This record gives sequence, C-alpha cells and structure tokens, in this order.
Amino acid sequence: MPRREPVVILCGGRGTRLQEKTVDIPKPLVEIGGRPIVWHVIQVYAAQGFHRFVLLTGYKGEMIEAFARDTAWPEGLEVRCVDTGLDTQTGGRIKRAAATGAFGDGRFAATYADGVADVDLAGLLAFHEGHGELATMTVVRPELQFGVTVIEGDNRVSGFREKPRSEHWINGGFFVFEPGVLDYLSESSILEREPLEGLATDGALHAFRHTGYWDCMDTYKDSITLNDLWASGTAPWKVWA
Repeated sequence: MPRREPVVILCGGRGTRLQEKTVDIPKPLVEIGGRPIVWHVIQVYAAQGFHRFVLLTGYKGEMIEAFARDTAWPEGLEVRCVDTGLDTQTGGRIKRAAATGAFGDGRFAATYADGVADVDLAGLLAFHEGHGELATMTVVRPELQFGVTVIEGDNRVSGFREKPRSEHWINGGFFVFEPGVLDYLSESSILEREPLEGLATDGALHAFRHTGYWDCMDTYKDSITLNDLWASGTAPWKVWA
C-alpha cells in the first residue's frame, strides 16, 4: 500500500572525505554498480511503499536535478529537487525546503543520500506511531574498522575478533518527523546538533534500533566496499526485486 509520507533526502553536502569522486560530481551521484547511491536510497524506500521524494540539493545541485529529471522512474514515483543553498547545513536545508511547501505540512521521513540499509521502514513507522512523540531516529551499531584483540587480566592475548560491531548505537539516519520538529530548526542549524539535542532534552526523540545491515559511503574505501558487495550479488540493502 502506498505510504502517504514524503521522503526528504539530504543531497547538498560537498562530500569532502570522498574527494577522489566528488571533485567532478556531487556525492549523491557517486555510483554503486553503475547507479548513483541516491538511486539506491530511493529504491530502499520505494520497495516499501513510499512514492514521493524530495531531494534537497546544494553542491553541484544542477547535476542532481538532471539525474532526477532524466531517470526513467517507475510509474507513480515522484522525484523532485529543491535547491537549498550551496553551504546550508542539514537542519537548514530541511527548514528552507519546508518553507517552500515542498513536502506539505504533515509527517515526513528524512534520510541522507549516502546511507544504505535493509531497514524495516514499516516497522520504523509503526514504532514512531506507537510512541506518539515528534521524532524517531534509526540507530545502528556499525562494524568497527579494525579487528579487536582480546586480552585477559594478566595481559595475555587470548584471541582476536575480526571487525566486531560497536557496543554503542549511532545515528543511522532513516528519520520520521512530525511537523513540530520544524520548530526546532533554523536556517543555520545542523540537524545532528542543536535540533536533535533539543528534541532529546524535551523527551520528544525516540530511537528505533536497526540490527540488520547498514553502511554509508563516507570515504573512497567505503565506495569500493559497497561496489564489491553489489558486484557479488549479495548487497544486503537490495530489498527490491
């Protein structure tokens, strides 16, 4: 069944830690298996019933607009872009886009253009509706970059664990927001700082724990890893047919 909530995707950053790719193209257009990563993000949502997408652009936004315009999207899928400024921060981009009426005045989903996961979006929405507060943030336990040495009390090494998951939960994106969240945003705010901190202080932010696959394309090494997974035919985020 189609979801009524629009999906807002943050696509405006410069991707400075992926400079091998982002000198010529914006980060959302860096490819996995011949398709821009933002296409993969849209597919994760579309496969689970979402059909309205608003891409908040900035750096090299005209290239993202051309991608959205020229891609043959499935029937019923709406993808549009809103220019939110070259150097606008994440919270400011959402605030600016909301002021244009780009995603209406109701509940909306939001995410980043560089993160993929096999997240259960129906479960996320049900969790959000169940707690009844303003905001839900999906949290994940990322795989550590390095293996871990297991040391006993006498400093004897008893073994090794190859890239275990972190013991801590981090922001994995895949948000659900009620319109009241906009009151916590300003045109200069960084979503991950004062707005989320303020929501947490007010008891209005809940964490949806995702224990499945999650990764983001933050560095060139990440892009290689994601492309290798896709090429192997075992990409866990491919939840569509």
